[in-house]
Amino acid sequence: MSPHALREVPTGTNNWWKEATVYQVYPASFKDSNGDGWGDIPGLISKIPYLHSLGVDVVWLSPHYDSPMHDMGYDISDYEKVLPAYGTVEDVEKLIAECHERGIKLILDLVVNHTSDEHAWFKESRSSKDNEKRDWYFWRPARYDEQGNRLPPTNYRGYFAGSTWTWDEKTQEYYLHLYAKEQPDLNWDNRATREAIYDSAVRFWLDKGVDGFRVDTVNKYSKRTDFPDARVVDPKSYIQPAIEMWCNGPRIHEFIREMYDEALAPYGDVMTVGELANTPDPKDVLKYVGAAAQQLSMVFHLDIGHIGMGSSLEDKYMFQQWKLTQMKSIVSKWQSFVEGTDGWTTAFCENHDNGRSVSRFASDAPEFRERSAKMLALMMVAMTGTLFLYQGQEIGMINAPKDWPIEEYKDIEGLGYYREAERQAASGTDVTRPERIMDGLRILARDHSRLPMQWDDTPNAGFTTGTPWMRTHDLYKEINVKKQEADPESVLSFWKTALRLRKEYRELFIHGAFEVVDFENLETFTFVKSRGEKRALVVLNFTSSTQPITQAATVGAKKLLISNYSETTPDTLQPFEGRIYVS
Repeated sequence: MSPHALREVPTGTNNWWKEATVYQVYPASFKDSNGDGWGDIPGLISKIPYLHSLGVDVVWLSPHYDSPMHDMGYDISDYEKVLPAYGTVEDVEKLIAECHERGIKLILDLVVNHTSDEHAWFKESRSSKDNEKRDWYFWRPARYDEQGNRLPPTNYRGYFAGSTWTWDEKTQEYYLHLYAKEQPDLNWDNRATREAIYDSAVRFWLDKGVDGFRVDTVNKYSKRTDFPDARVVDPKSYIQPAIEMWCNGPRIHEFIREMYDEALAPYGDVMTVGELANTPDPKDVLKYVGAAAQQLSMVFHLDIGHIGMGSSLEDKYMFQQWKLTQMKSIVSKWQSFVEGTDGWTTAFCENHDNGRSVSRFASDAPEFRERSAKMLALMMVAMTGTLFLYQGQEIGMINAPKDWPIEEYKDIEGLGYYREAERQAASGTDVTRPERIMDGLRILARDHSRLPMQWDDTPNAGFTTGTPWMRTHDLYKEINVKKQEADPESVLSFWKTALRLRKEYRELFIHGAFEVVDFENLETFTFVKSRGEKRALVVLNFTSSTQPITQAATVGAKKLLISNYSETTPDTLQPFEGRIYVS
């Protein structure tokens, strides 16, 4: 541990995870070692030296557990086994050792809101109404309309389109699933369920030496178990948005604190980062991440990933034009809310659930994509909190080509929305909806981040010698690791430099107070980071045209620390130019 690691800082005790850069690996798409077309743990192990050279401190491995893979591993059939296509438990133990040998920590995905319907717990639960595990999930009787038609117990719409309830013929009841029908929700109100979760999903892996968890859907464990109907906002539909019935429920802080006390704290300073949806008030977020609360190290506020998405669950993939002030408002809110508190925050703009940042927030046109990737890198490395990178972000990977048809898309959520739109078109209720959903998927779909990692210019980008489970990007010969490792001007080389500067100026970038300058400007994003007498100025041009640098922005700017252009002019920013000044 470095000498500064435990010193007191303005943001509280400096836990090891605060100054870490975390790299998310999506195992199916990272590196295939055996030619079966699926990435795997041995493939990841072979790339640990690459991640070490990049300068990351933590690897976050997305779900690697045994699973029927209806939702790419977020439907877990056994927490204590590894999907055979990914490898074995012994492979994960070797991965832990390989990471630790290079001073890299490893965190896993903790998916405990639901299991697969093929998990042994659910198989027992659905076997009979009097099984001892019946109450480990949510079972409710049907209700009937005036004509005697069977209806789900409530009118809730799920995340993947359709009802949150599925009928079970054998026991003649419905079970609850917020996501796919193959992902039944666990009943956290049952103490025996929680104890089993802590043993099987948490302690099992901590005992093997992992350093923490990204905690999936962390604020959905406590439901409104009286299950009232949701307010009707769409009179034409039986099912209605019902997020308020399961987000931040009545016992949620009790459950998270108990998991911390019983399953995490005994292992020391375990890192946890929760996926926190639908929690817009910073006061409510601090209840999860305040050090005194002893619940979570930090959370992801998903607002930045929602930029451009429709305002409702039904219209999620209806792309909405957005203004730069929307991004500024989101970044400012979640950068500033921990200042003067004992809480901590995160910085990210890509993950496995969103389109690529270059394509969404800047430009993936050939003449601008490298500039855009570097500009976004400067924005991210200057942000307060723990920094998260997603695989391929460091080489500027972009969305799938716009001419790819729906058949190339694999994600259960996106396909669910598209098929629903096709049904609506076929019934005549909305004949243009499939086309509009497809337009949204081309920008927003989860599939874009799941394309195979682009390692080199050999077939399938060096990801596999076989047939990849998902099509490789058409531009892999232009955008790949091998090409960029040899180029000091590449996006990869730029990220390496930027990450070193983030550590060198940690008081400003990682721990600094955040303030937006010239908020109403729709072309440039300018912000100041400060701590004591030290100050950094970040100026970013989000357009393809030259923009003036406002006078207010440059007051006190002294030394140009880094830019994504080799030559700069004092008063103007070139297309997608980013700069950081320090004083």
